[in-house]
Amino acid sequence: MSSVETWRSLLASEDRNADEVVTHARVRDVELPLGAGRAALITLDNGHDHTKPNTFGPRGLLALDEAIDQVAKRDDIVAVGVTGKPFIFAVGADLKGVSSLNDKEEARLIGRLGHDVFRRLGELDVPSFAYVNGAAMGGGVEVALHCTYRTVSAGVPALALPETFLGLVPGWGGTYLLPRLIGAEQALKVVIDNPLAQNRMLNGREAYELGIADAIFDSADFLEESLAWTARVLNGDLKVERPAVDTGKAWDDAIAQARWTVEGRLHGAAPSFTRALELVEAAKDRTRDEGFAAEDEALGDLIMSDELRAGLYAFDLTQKRAKRPAGAPAKELARPVTKVGVVGAGLMASQLALLFARRLEVPVVLTDLDRDRLDKGVGYAHGEIDKLLGKGRISADKANRLKALITGSLTKDAFADADFVIEAVFEEMSVKQKVFAELEEHVSAECVLATNTSSLSVTEMASGLRHPERVVGFHFFNPVAVLPLLEIVRGTGTDDATLATAFATGKALKKSCVLVKDAPAFVVNRILLRLMAEIVQTVDEGTPIEVAERAAAPLGLPMPPFVLMGLVGPAIALHVNETLHGAFPDRFPLSAKFAAFVRAGKAGVYRPDFTLDPEAVAIFAGGTSPSTEEQVLDRALRALAEEIKIMLDEGVVAAAQDIDLCVILGAGWPFHLGGITPYLDRTGIAEKVNGTRFLEPGAASLPT
Repeated sequence: MSSVETWRSLLASEDRNADEVVTHARVRDVELPLGAGRAALITLDNGHDHTKPNTFGPRGLLALDEAIDQVAKRDDIVAVGVTGKPFIFAVGADLKGVSSLNDKEEARLIGRLGHDVFRRLGELDVPSFAYVNGAAMGGGVEVALHCTYRTVSAGVPALALPETFLGLVPGWGGTYLLPRLIGAEQALKVVIDNPLAQNRMLNGREAYELGIADAIFDSADFLEESLAWTARVLNGDLKVERPAVDTGKAWDDAIAQARWTVEGRLHGAAPSFTRALELVEAAKDRTRDEGFAAEDEALGDLIMSDELRAGLYAFDLTQKRAKRPAGAPAKELARPVTKVGVVGAGLMASQLALLFARRLEVPVVLTDLDRDRLDKGVGYAHGEIDKLLGKGRISADKANRLKALITGSLTKDAFADADFVIEAVFEEMSVKQKVFAELEEHVSAECVLATNTSSLSVTEMASGLRHPERVVGFHFFNPVAVLPLLEIVRGTGTDDATLATAFATGKALKKSCVLVKDAPAFVVNRILLRLMAEIVQTVDEGTPIEVAERAAAPLGLPMPPFVLMGLVGPAIALHVNETLHGAFPDRFPLSAKFAAFVRAGKAGVYRPDFTLDPEAVAIFAGGTSPSTEEQVLDRALRALAEEIKIMLDEGVVAAAQDIDLCVILGAGWPFHLGGITPYLDRTGIAEKVNGTRFLEPGAASLPT
């Protein structure tokens, strides 16, 4: 029995996938220009607007199969086209349906169904054309790859094969068809590199330049232009030229480079990346049937893995919970923000000014006491705008308008009409209190005063003000333009209007906001510093730096602990650790060696060539109780399990899901872990330390 027949039987005999939002495949005829003849156009449409994209579950795949049945029988058409509803082509598999699969054979069968339906588009008696009019991801890209030709709209904002990011592989032809279309090196950028880069997406032009599409047209007349192009291809007026794919040394070199990247970044912690790499590697010698069968097998294995369930849990957090922050006040309470002030003109302040100007498009004023520093800060923001212009990301008119919005002032009276002022000055309580006291003399009583502090008490910062109710924590993560998390910290006196304004502003800045209690170092820094404190302590005790550094490799974190410390800055890490030591001395010990390391002016333990700095090694030398990698990891994970339980008991955030959301969005914690609490549950560490799990069984792992 074919996969199509099997799924029709399954869906007819059981009440399964009943909640699938079915993407229908509607067929209509179009007369091609230039006398080229009649084409059948299949439009993918789930009946909802662009906020609910087209996806493929079993019922949707069967609907597409029926549409292909309909056009395959006809002898009066010269081509078949596939396009999507407005703004959306298709964004892949129905993830809700994938997570409900609990049998490997059934998981493998959903892979076969996708292959059996999609491949028919390339095996018709007439050419097929994919008209990628909007967002296309996963199975949406694979539908297009199965067609004979492809056009893409210049307005497409996102095109990707993000499956490895979630714990899957592009299993409906992606790992076989894409490298054979554009070569292994370019294909691996889409399948491996982009998912590793915080799930980077291609836009329409980038997809065209990679060779994924044969032609690109403006979005306003995209379908008309695509149909005219189709007519020229069919009439022989236009020959589609595609570069030959090198299946020799270039292919092997690309695989070797990608393997080095995956092993260096993930250390085997995310099997989906390794599996995808193996599929691309083998694609050069396999037949289509062999390649598709291998994808089916990979899907069967990965769908029935804890890593996928953790990835789907993380995806749900970032797509749903992040958009409805727990504890946020009613948005109707938010006050408008028509002008922003930034206190300070250093790198962080300049990044903030640029972000506010770009997203809010309101005047932004930086202040500083030093003219050279102020000019440098404003100049940095203007220079970044010029870079955007040079890359074609914004127009010349937009660049001029943005630069006009960002200005500087040596006095704080420039904030008299500001609605929102954020400080980004030295991380010292007395300095920040002085800044806020000065601000209160210049701003209105309702102006929100925000602090970008990474660890200090918002309540204490506001304690000496006449209006402490309008002070709120607004903690960004570096680099500001890249990391999407914004920890919004409610002080003891912060009122609902201030908090609502902070959330509305954060949303306008396109950040994912999480409400955090005013507790030392809030969420991300508290977790990272507890991890670092344990690892540094093992080094103090005699564990070699390289052994401690490798200990966290099984987690597949974005970078090892000491590399992260170098990126953040040892002095900043020490300062935050001192803050946490003051609050929790038993859990955040101070390291005399680390303090000496900072006093020595060291920027990190590595030299530019990534070999260990002998002076750093000498500073940390001297311990007599070294640990193994396994012992360091176990100790660090136990510490994290303890700290997270304490944070939840203290009410730092509403739930464990918010902890995971914070480390994913603020620290780049991998999707395949689901954050941190699913991993601690899955390994049994949570129950060993706390006597209980953080999440219900099956929430981010296979049902038990």
